[in-house]
Amino acid sequence: MASSSGPSAPSDGTGIIDLDPWLEPFREAIQRRFNYVESWVKTVNEVEGGLEKFSKGYEKFGFNVSDNGDIIYREWAPSAVEASLVGEFNNWDTKADPMTKDDFGVWGITLPAKEGVPVIRHDSKVKISMVTPSGERIYRIPAWIKRVVQDLNVSPVYESVFWNPPKEKRYNFQHTRPKKPESLRIYEAHVGISSPENKVATYKEFTANMLPRIKYLGYNAIQLMAVMEHAYYASFGYQVNNFFAASSRYGNPEDLKELVDAAHSLGLVVLLDVVHSHASKNVDDGLNMFDGSDHLYFHSGSKGQHGLWDSRLFNYGSHEVLRFLLSNLRFWMEEYGFDGFRFDGVTSMLYTHHGIGTGFSGGYHEYFGPSVDDDGVMYLALANEMLHRLYPDCITVAEDVSGMPALCLPHSLGGIGFDYRLAMAIPDMYIKLLKEKSDNEWDIGNLAFTLTNRRHGEKTIAYAESHDQALVGDKSLMMWLCDKEMYTHMSVLTDFTPIIERGMALHKMIRLVTHTLGGEGYLNFEGNEFGHPEWLDFPRAGNNNSFWYARRQLNLTEDNLLRYKFLNEFDRAMQLTEAKYGWLHSSQAYISLKNEADKVLVFERAGLLWVFNFHPTDSFTDYRVGVETAGTYRVVLDTDDKQFGGLGRNDKSTRFFTTDMEWNGRKNFLQVYIPTRTALALALEETI
Repeated sequence: MASSSGPSAPSDGTGIIDLDPWLEPFREAIQRRFNYVESWVKTVNEVEGGLEKFSKGYEKFGFNVSDNGDIIYREWAPSAVEASLVGEFNNWDTKADPMTKDDFGVWGITLPAKEGVPVIRHDSKVKISMVTPSGERIYRIPAWIKRVVQDLNVSPVYESVFWNPPKEKRYNFQHTRPKKPESLRIYEAHVGISSPENKVATYKEFTANMLPRIKYLGYNAIQLMAVMEHAYYASFGYQVNNFFAASSRYGNPEDLKELVDAAHSLGLVVLLDVVHSHASKNVDDGLNMFDGSDHLYFHSGSKGQHGLWDSRLFNYGSHEVLRFLLSNLRFWMEEYGFDGFRFDGVTSMLYTHHGIGTGFSGGYHEYFGPSVDDDGVMYLALANEMLHRLYPDCITVAEDVSGMPALCLPHSLGGIGFDYRLAMAIPDMYIKLLKEKSDNEWDIGNLAFTLTNRRHGEKTIAYAESHDQALVGDKSLMMWLCDKEMYTHMSVLTDFTPIIERGMALHKMIRLVTHTLGGEGYLNFEGNEFGHPEWLDFPRAGNNNSFWYARRQLNLTEDNLLRYKFLNEFDRAMQLTEAKYGWLHSSQAYISLKNEADKVLVFERAGLLWVFNFHPTDSFTDYRVGVETAGTYRVVLDTDDKQFGGLGRNDKSTRFFTTDMEWNGRKNFLQVYIPTRTALALALEETI
């Protein structure tokens, strides 16, 4: 396993020190971490026949149907003293179908088919009933169940069903997975809110309405939130009850398969927002207290409780928990055809303090000290190694605020193996600027530093705002910029007020500078691309269970009398320009100018010259900017273009000629007109 990055890498996991010599004082800790992962690999190889077999636990556990129609059901529940399979098929009779327990605490039963037909009817309710050592009889949803349903008219508690549709009703995939994009442009979406109507949208509606929209906008990846089943809709999908079940709120499993397959037909990769950092504490329809004990899948006592999230914490050092979680990843890849994962709450998994009440200074001692959860690090390394070995084009993204070194380097070098990390400091910077600073107080140097402050050789996904900023209690960037005037002056029939003009200009500039300078990938949350006017608030008791804010008013961009269409078209132009020039998979930008007085930022990346004027009032004529490559340049993207709701102050046909004289450390210069609050991208004429 350790040799996957080539023969030149040290075999003890210290390759990351060659890349970052400042890690040298932590060589022993790095070796210890690496060896711990290797010890688990050895155990899995010896006991389970390797990660490939180990990660297919869903073929052994839960419900499986043989070719002859027999149903085999197995469940890990070592604390139970008695277990039986019950359901509508046997009138919930706990004596009808008793299960037997092996030496490893696994209960099992085989239900012979009748005339080749499974005895449990498709879509009928089932449960496992167990007796605890105290004599209590409990009923649980099977841990590996693939389908659960909820009827709020009866109870908020989910019911588990046996999902085994006839062959003619099973979705058959028709398209192969797209190749891993060189530049990752992610559209983060939530199926349920993807409609302007006051309801929960469906997988089929997402397929019909959202996929064409995402493709039109120029994104090449979708990140689907809230797919793993969660009892509480308002949790945004982050309180998972049933890890192998696709949320039934939006439709059935075959509908989700169709969604993923249709996305593939459009060349879109689909990432699942996976939650392995914690689990819902629900007992009746979750994993908590599954066999009557509090320490089956989770740590016992306070160690197994997340105080801030009010949820349970997995015991990553347990053999069977590893099987469950690794198999869960494999299941979503195999059964539904997902192309990778965004791992939620990685900081909580990496540290024993879970990031609660703890700040990170960036000092390396914070990443290798006693607060690091060795089991959490080991699980994430195993997960990434397994995924990338079995699916070379698999994409994994880590949500981590700590800045853990080598998070996005392979295990063979001593890393944890993710492909990308989220640049979580960037949206915080923008909120702070808009809340606390006037426009003429913006620090251009700090803006550039925050956007480029990332670990060399580890890829980052930049974003100006995600779902976090859209939630009730916070504001989206457009709401911070325009506030109440969004409700009165976003019509082209109303005055183009200074507030709306500023808001639209900065909305475009913020997103563009983030896209071009902030990382090796880009992410946008649905609706934010056009400045969605309202926050997101799911139905709950506090809002009388209203769906009014649990929706995305995507229809706003289709109304030609509203200015949202301009922001939408700019976002599309930004994605398509990146698709052509590929700055996200190019080396980091060379910044030649950070002028604090003029509020001007100039840099080059992927052969393009970028000029940003953040000054709130001043425009500059014949502004001299340095550029390395001589030639004739043309504007390929202009935030002030009239088709993007701007004032059109630059002529698209203008040609810019370089002068052979060094300027700001570049071999040549050219002169441009940069109006207030605008940004230009210039390219060599022959590349257009």
